[in-house]
Amino acid sequence: MIDRRHRLPVVQQCRVLGVARSSAYYVPKPVSAADLALMHLIDELHLEYPFAGSRMLRDLLRLNGSIIGRKHVATLMRRMSIEALYQRPRTSAPHPGHKVFPYLLRNRQIMAPNQVWAMDITYIPMRRGFVYLAAVLDWATRRVLSWRLSNSLTVDFCQEAVEVAIRDYGTPEILNTDQGSQFTCSEFVGLVQNHRVQLSMDGKGSWRDNVFVERLWKSV
Repeated sequence: MIDRRHRLPVVQQCRVLGVARSSAYYVPKPVSAADLALMHLIDELHLEYPFAGSRMLRDLLRLNGSIIGRKHVATLMRRMSIEALYQRPRTSAPHPGHKVFPYLLRNRQIMAPNQVWAMDITYIPMRRGFVYLAAVLDWATRRVLSWRLSNSLTVDFCQEAVEVAIRDYGTPEILNTDQGSQFTCSEFVGLVQNHRVQLSMDGKGSWRDNVFVERLWKSV
């Protein structure tokens, strides 16, 4: 932790901690009103055209009267953690320290509550920025069992959502998630396995594997 009141200069504190000196002086800037308006439009267009990339979204925005460049659209998409959904080669490797579990739901009949739960994270635009929403959903009933909000993409609010769902509804046979780092980290995996629940994970880029949660996000 950098302490500006310490007798040791900030430069030396950064050297001792192994952090870049620029990070000690960085002051986060709020998102501008113009960018918030663009992000709101991009969000609406992404729900209607989930296959649209930055170039197509740029053209759609221009049709709506918003003159914007492709690179700016791409920057806002990264900030919102959205990307075009389409079939693509699996070229990215999982984090070497995180285990990815196989998808267990293909051709499986899901007929009863607590047989399979699904979980995912989305973002909700606010007046000044975004918050993240994690939800646990029962595949058989489509009921939202628990949800939690966070202003950062840490694992703790995901763990809390699972713990509340288990407390109120018991344990499922399977919990299905995507391959996001919040779900593959040891803390989350340990929590699920301690309750003797099997973990299932979507294929990389296969949003249809968790289609009921994706449908919930569209409603949200």
